[in-house]
This record gives sequence, structure tokens and C-alpha cells, in this order.
Amino acid sequence: MSFARVRALVVVGLLGVLALAFVVTAIIRDTQGKAGTAEGCPEGWPLADVTLHEPKDVKINVFNATDEPGRAGSVADDFRNRKFQVQKVGNERKGFDDVAVLRYGPKGVGSAHLLQAYFLNNAEPGYDPKRTDDTVDVVLGNGFQQLATTTEVNQSLGDIGAPQAPKGSCPSPVAK
Repeated sequence: MSFARVRALVVVGLLGVLALAFVVTAIIRDTQGKAGTAEGCPEGWPLADVTLHEPKDVKINVFNATDEPGRAGSVADDFRNRKFQVQKVGNERKGFDDVAVLRYGPKGVGSAHLLQAYFLNNAEPGYDPKRTDDTVDVVLGNGFQQLATTTEVNQSLGDIGAPQAPKGSCPSPVAK
């Protein structure tokens, strides 16, 4: 083996060792290692429950903001038939023309994400970081026609992906 070849192998080996040392140092000194987790959450930010819940574990209130009397009651029955826990049914003071609004706080993020699929991702999110309960208010607007079928919900969930912590919040640790 020629001297030039040996020298090249030594240089390549040395570069490999230096690269490995650099990577190990970067990983150990990483200041963003806990970013996006509850441990890395800035003080005062709420922890969002980003677990995608099953309907039986989701509590909702259904409110009618349509021009059609009794709409909240019939949609609440549809949700009950799909195993949701319907807490309250009532009317909203002010109507609107969109499909729906989902109002929720940090504890309702995963539940609201599931409900979004029942509106084929056409409901307006109404996230309130100060809200302390895990119930989601479903406010029906004049643009609402019907809840999605099971197949449509599954397809919609695939399209919208996993629940994400809203801006200004951090994902809560997963219960084990």
C-alpha cells in the first residue's frame, strides 16, 4: 500500500471520528431536546390533550345557531347514536351561515379534532386557552346539512392527520 493511500485512509478515519464526536456533543448539549413536550413548555402555557379519543369518551354540548327550530336536538340524537356523551342541548343567541363552530379548551383538543372529522373538516375551530373543561361545544350554523358517515369520518381523519397542540400551548404528556 502506498504512503499516499495510507495517509488518505488516516485522514478519512480522523474525519469520521471528528464527525462522530461533533454529533455526540450536539446531542448532549441540545437545548431544544424537550421542545414540543410538556417538559419544554414555556411557563404559563396550557397543556393540550392531543389524544384522539373514541366517541364514547367525548363530552359535547350541541347548540343551534340555524334558522331551523329543534336542529340541535336532532343532531344531539345523532351524536348519541354514535356513542358521544351529549351533556347539553340548546339554542345559540346569534345565528351564522357557516357549517359549525367547535368551541373547546386545552383539555378538549383531541376531542375537537375527532369532531372536526364529523364535519369533514368544515367546522371553524373555536379554541379558548382559558377554558378548563374537556367538553366541546358544537354550534350548528345554517351551512350544516348532516354529520358525516363512518366511512367519511375515517377518510377525513386520514386527511387531517393527528391532533396538534394549538399555538400557545404544549402537548400534555401521554397517560400510561
